[in-house]
Amino acid sequence: MIETKRWNIQNDENYNKQSIAEAATLIKEGNTVAFPTETVYGLGADATNEAAVAEIFKAKGRPQDNPLIAHVATVEQLRRLVDNLPTYAEKLIDAFTPGPLTFVLPSNGACAENVTAGLSTVGVRIPDHPVAQQLLQLADIPVAAPSANLSGKPSPTNAEHVWEDLQGKIAGLIDGGPTGVGLESTVIDCTQDIPIILRPGGVTKQQLEAVAGTVMIDPGLANEKEKPKSPGMKYKHYSPEVPLLLVAGTAARMQATIDEQQIKGNRVGVLASEQIARQLHRVEIRNLGANLHEIASNLYDGLRAFKQGDADVIICEAFSEEGIGQAVMNRLKKAASEIIR
Repeated sequence: MIETKRWNIQNDENYNKQSIAEAATLIKEGNTVAFPTETVYGLGADATNEAAVAEIFKAKGRPQDNPLIAHVATVEQLRRLVDNLPTYAEKLIDAFTPGPLTFVLPSNGACAENVTAGLSTVGVRIPDHPVAQQLLQLADIPVAAPSANLSGKPSPTNAEHVWEDLQGKIAGLIDGGPTGVGLESTVIDCTQDIPIILRPGGVTKQQLEAVAGTVMIDPGLANEKEKPKSPGMKYKHYSPEVPLLLVAGTAARMQATIDEQQIKGNRVGVLASEQIARQLHRVEIRNLGANLHEIASNLYDGLRAFKQGDADVIICEAFSEEGIGQAVMNRLKKAASEIIR
C-alpha cells in the first residue's frame, strides 16, 4: 500500500494549476497518477520509462501483452513517437484531434517496449480535456494511460470509481469531476492503405468515413486468439460485480427475463433506456438515458451501480448498433455473462 494523494480541482482555477503541476512532477519522477479525460479516467505514467509503465500493470493487475495508449498534448508531440503518417491519417488528425480517437502508427521506438507490448506499432491519442491537456503540457513527455480501474472491471467515469479500485495502489488522483463521452476512444489502425477500426468508441465509423473515405472494421474484434494490436481486443472487460444478462428484444421480453430471475429467488437490477424503463415494473431500474449518447455516458456508472449484496443478477437492454451504439454494444457484449436473443 502506498499513500494516494487526491487533488480536487473542480472549483478553484489557481489551485488547479498548482495541483496539476504537482501531478506532472510525480509522473516525471516515475510515479502513476490517475486523471480525467473526455472519455474515461486514465492511469498515467511516463511512456518512455519502462519501470514507470510497469507500475501501471501492477496497479491494475493488467496482462502484460495488452498494449497501452500514449497520450500527448499536441500533434508535434505525436510525430515524435511515430515513423510516418499516411495522408488519410493527417486528415483524421486535423478533423478529430484533440478528441476521442487513438491512432495506431509505426513506432519509432521512443516509447518503452511495455507500452507497445513488443509490437512494431504504437497507439497515440491527443485528449480533449482541459485537465489532461494541462497535465500533458506540464509533464512534456508522452504519458501511457489505460483506464484507471482494476483490470476487467468497468472503466471509471468519475473519481470515486478510481478511488474505489486503486486507492493505495497509485501515487495520485486528480479529481476533475465526471467525464463526458463515457466510453473509451475509438482506435484506428493507420498502418495499412485503408484505415481499420480496432476498437469502436467516441468517434463513429460514419464520422471517420466522412473524412477518410472507406474505413474497415477489424475482424480481430471478435477473435481473442490473435495478439492484440489495441487495448480492448483481448480478455474479458468491463465486467460488473454480478452476472450480466444482455437481453435483445422488446420491453415484454425484458420483463419476462426479469420475472424468470425473480422466480428463481434472484435479486434483479436492470439497466435500460428511458423508453424501456418506463414499461418495466417490480424491479430496481437504473435509467441510462433517452438516447445513445446519454446511454454511452452513463453506461459504466450503471455497470458499477449494482454491487454484490445488492443484486444477484443484472439484466441489461441490448441497444441499437448505429453510431456510438456500436461502441456501447461492444462493451456490453464483453461484459455479458449471457446474451439472450
